[in-house]
Amino acid sequence: MSLNIGDLLSKMKKDRVSDLILKFNEVPIIRKDRELIRLEKLDKLSEEDIKGVASSVMSRKQLEQFENQKEMDLAVNVPGLSRFRVNLFMQRQTAGIVFRLIPADIPDLTSLKLPKVLEEFAMKPRGLLLITGPSGCGKSTTIASIVDYINTRKTSHIITVEDPIEFIYEDKKAVIDQRAVGYDTHSFAAAVKFALRQDPDVIVVGEMRDRESIQITITAAETGHLVLSTLHTRSAIQTIDRIINIFPPHQRRQVRLQLSANLLGIVSQDLIKNRKNGGLIAVTETLVSIAAVRKLVREGKTHQLYSIMQTRTKEGMKTLNKSLVELVGEEVITHKDASRISPNPEELNELLVSEKK
Repeated sequence: MSLNIGDLLSKMKKDRVSDLILKFNEVPIIRKDRELIRLEKLDKLSEEDIKGVASSVMSRKQLEQFENQKEMDLAVNVPGLSRFRVNLFMQRQTAGIVFRLIPADIPDLTSLKLPKVLEEFAMKPRGLLLITGPSGCGKSTTIASIVDYINTRKTSHIITVEDPIEFIYEDKKAVIDQRAVGYDTHSFAAAVKFALRQDPDVIVVGEMRDRESIQITITAAETGHLVLSTLHTRSAIQTIDRIINIFPPHQRRQVRLQLSANLLGIVSQDLIKNRKNGGLIAVTETLVSIAAVRKLVREGKTHQLYSIMQTRTKEGMKTLNKSLVELVGEEVITHKDASRISPNPEELNELLVSEKK
């Protein structure tokens, strides 16, 4: 069978496929529930096949930019189907393309089984909320669900800065402006800087990528706005350490003070196979910025935060291992899968044993 990109994109939505990989001299490859599957019934892709797909998703200006920069990030809306995030790149002097499906409807926080404390964070007038985790763990979906939660409940002006724009929001109670890096603004840092003059209540920074974007994001929260952002870190403690250590030593004390004063919380998440209903389910670790947490961040004693997350569950805190234990107990996930993503499998096993007693 020859390549039909429309059929492949339809298959992604129908079969709940997250990603589609197109590579020269290889059959199309899909990712479903974290597993890569080669579509062996299809022919291997030629350079012309890939160039044809690239031409169908990019404007002439984007094609020229891709030829110059050798890589391109964009989002494509397929009418009647869904929206897709697309990345084009060069490898071995031939183009490669990856499509990621963006759900047409924004799921609510309850259906995603996310911590209830996120609803409290969403209603805060100011502060910094971070959603973290590895690539492909659903951070963008979580942020979109929080934005939609605010949108349906609170009159506010929400400004998002994204690369590219993924979920498309419709104004409900809120007024939402979405800006794409490279099209509507030159950089995350520039967009956030000028957003402060655009009468925002909520600022969404798609990703804190470097020192400049981290600094401007913290500053935005410091100036009295609710700021949501993401970071590619696997735990709450690692997130705080990454933010602080990206700065030179002479600035770190000031950053610790800023972060301790403005952080609302951190939700670190990953996806794991759902043995009951199929697909993937989110598993989370939650840090809430209570007084004890702020004190440890100020003093640079982040290694002590884990014990607080273990004991202060009434405030909404939970370690990743505790979340895994609950899901294993409910027979939603397997012990083997839980051990695979656990940051401390030995502690996980101890908790599982104590739960059975």
